Amino acid sequence: MEKLRELAEKYLTQITFPSIRLLDLVEIGILTIFIYYVILWIRDTRAWNLCKGLVMLFFFYVLSYMLEWNVILWLFTNTMGVGITALLVIFQPELRRALEQLGRQNIKLQLFSAEDGDEENERYSKKTVQELVRACSELAKAKTGALIVIELDTGLGDFERTGIPIDAIVTSQLLINIFEHNTPLHDGAVLIRGDRITSATCYLPLSDSMELSKELGTRHRAGVGVSEVTDSITLIVSEETGSISVAIDGKLRRNVSTEVLKQILLEGHNRSIEFKKIKLFRRGKRRGND
Repeated sequence: MEKLRELAEKYLTQITFPSIRLLDLVEIGILTIFIYYVILWIRDTRAWNLCKGLVMLFFFYVLSYMLEWNVILWLFTNTMGVGITALLVIFQPELRRALEQLGRQNIKLQLFSAEDGDEENERYSKKTVQELVRACSELAKAKTGALIVIELDTGLGDFERTGIPIDAIVTSQLLINIFEHNTPLHDGAVLIRGDRITSATCYLPLSDSMELSKELGTRHRAGVGVSEVTDSITLIVSEETGSISVAIDGKLRRNVSTEVLKQILLEGHNRSIEFKKIKLFRRGKRRGND
């Protein structure tokens, strides 16, 4: 006990608390705001999934350090510089867009803006499911092409900025009017976040998958392409055949019925699609692709 007391006295007397000035508090506040907006920016882009992968690599590095896996540590150490350069190349479009937005902003920061609290990725309601199923059914009957992307956990902000803002409640009548031939908004994709249509005429990345049928056009490849880089549910109505297709996780299921479409959307609504979508697509393959 005497030794413990001596050690405690020895080290406790050496503990000093730094003095905090007003400028230090201002610096902490600025860093907090900066980190907050960086997190918001990452969350609204495809970089969110990549950041989660980087976090997993960091924990694996810590585990390797604790278990003294020297070869793995050597690989981490020698690839760090290349990794940073690769990150700059990967994030180049997002970084350029962020700097452009920073240059367009006013000096004052909208710290308490009500819009920040409404940017949560909320799941759509069952009423929206009914409206989507009804709209796809009517569009398929009329053989009107459509491309609808439903946001889940991965933000679609990158693609939303390429279109025309709408910000309207999802209704079958509005979707049918948007995709009607010879209308200003019919070309491109419609993005849905929660129960609202955020934008239309959006540009999507095309998939270069060799597994897709050669008879599929740009609309289907765009639907699969966005599902490859996000966790969205993409609904595609063929203009040639009037069939309804669904793209999830880079996989395309064609010729789905309205009942199956409703089931898939309800699973997304119930946050269980990650566990059941593989089973759905296997069942769809057995029923046959056209």
